Amino acid sequence: MPGVGGLIISMFALHAGMSNDGPICDSLTFVSRSEWGARPPKDPPTHIGHPVNMSFIHHSLSPGACFDKEACMKAVRGIQNFHMDTRGWNDIGYSFLIGGDGRVYEGRGWDIVGAHTLGYNSVALGFCIIGDYTASLPSDAAIQAAKNVIKCGVDKGYIIESYELFGHRDGGYTECPGDALYHLIHSWPNFSRRKIPKHRA
Repeated sequence: MPGVGGLIISMFALHAGMSNDGPICDSLTFVSRSEWGARPPKDPPTHIGHPVNMSFIHHSLSPGACFDKEACMKAVRGIQNFHMDTRGWNDIGYSFLIGGDGRVYEGRGWDIVGAHTLGYNSVALGFCIIGDYTASLPSDAAIQAAKNVIKCGVDKGYIIESYELFGHRDGGYTECPGDALYHLIHSWPNFSRRKIPKHRA
């Protein structure tokens, strides 16, 4: 019989999206926080209300794109360190990060309020594709994984089916997610051209 620690880890893994919940979710390879070596949050996290009605796409800008698991885990650790140590945030800001290898790296996950899009963190999930997409596009594997992880969230009931998809720049004074990626997501399901208030990025 598993101990309390094992049960807590199992419950966290389930909420993080690593259970099998249909073909879209099954197609994804999630890398858990423990697997990529996440630091614990500074303070107890705040839980988000489900389902959320918005999703925001980001790019990391730096570090650049990664194309294998080891490089992507190193990139995610670097992003977490930057968010916690330089920006002073509680944890890595994004809900999930997507590598050029097509894997989905758990950030704050489905259940925790993020720090990705000021003014919208309590009603949205934030998905970051690792790399700089100002002038070039992510890998095909990253693009497909990003679209699929959002659909997985819908299938699991974490995101409403009629959600609105935005780029970070739609809700903040920033160039994120880069011109090339921002142009691409105009063709993704549920992309919204609605004008929403912008906040400091």
